[in-house]
Amino acid sequence: MTITENRNGDSLTIALEGRLETSTAPELDAALQKVLPGLDELIFDFEKLDYVSSAGLRVLLSAHKALMGKKGMIIRNANELILEVFEVTGFDSLLTIEK
Repeated sequence: MTITENRNGDSLTIALEGRLETSTAPELDAALQKVLPGLDELIFDFEKLDYVSSAGLRVLLSAHKALMGKKGMIIRNANELILEVFEVTGFDSLLTIEK
């Protein structure tokens, strides 16, 4: 998985490419732990993300919780497979997803 970060003040956009799964979720989690304390808003661009597993969902949920009471977290450009995972798990009602 490739992680690309673009920071603009207290807002960070992270574009993910590949698969967010058991083997790659710790990499994203480590990157987020470094930047979350200074963020007010986190935007994920999933345009090139092919798959998300339960391990990836756990990292997303953790980031979402860390940003509660701030501008929050937005998911953009998720494909149909990822949107289906969000729907089945109930994440679609928890997260802000821009289609």
